[in-house]
Amino acid sequence: MTQDQDDLYASTLRLSRNDVKALNITDAYSLHRVVYDLYSDVRNRQQKQASTPSGILYADKGGDINHRLILLLAERQPNPNPVYGKVRTLKIPQQFLQHRRYAFTVTVNPSRRDSQTGKIIAVRSREAIRDWFIERAESSWGFGVNPVNLQIDKLSVQSFKKDGQSITHGSAGLKGELQVMDQARFMQSFRQGIGRGRAFGFGLLQIVPI
Repeated sequence: MTQDQDDLYASTLRLSRNDVKALNITDAYSLHRVVYDLYSDVRNRQQKQASTPSGILYADKGGDINHRLILLLAERQPNPNPVYGKVRTLKIPQQFLQHRRYAFTVTVNPSRRDSQTGKIIAVRSREAIRDWFIERAESSWGFGVNPVNLQIDKLSVQSFKKDGQSITHGSAGLKGELQVMDQARFMQSFRQGIGRGRAFGFGLLQIVPI
């Protein structure tokens, strides 16, 4: 199957309990490594240092004692036959992103940059996260959100160590309805993800046309 720059592939990675143990998935960073190992590395060292997007998004959907499900979205196909886990992939039809309204689910890292210090600060309360998400959706992501049925749940903290440094991300799950306001920007948001922490399982818009 040939690929061009507009292609998008939705995949699932299903891991058994034995797969999780063999892959030594213990935190967000180890899961990040497993996901990225499924894809060819298309960035050079300079692009990585400049934080050029990898073109890979994922969302850990959890599971039960027997299986764990990870949703994947990328501009290229993953390895269809990894040593551990089972991968299924579908090419996303172009018309899928042409609708005006969608039901959505997303896990985000709610944060903003302090204008005085330049530091990234977490957005913590449900009300603050709600306001942050609605504002960012309209100003940056190309869609409006229906505030009536916007739900915020699964507030938690993601912590892990990378290269000897402790890294912490705030995490919030949101679901509701969105209406596309700017088609090009919405498509970019779907393709590249929204918010910070996208390399660690945040920002994948899981959408269903209404």
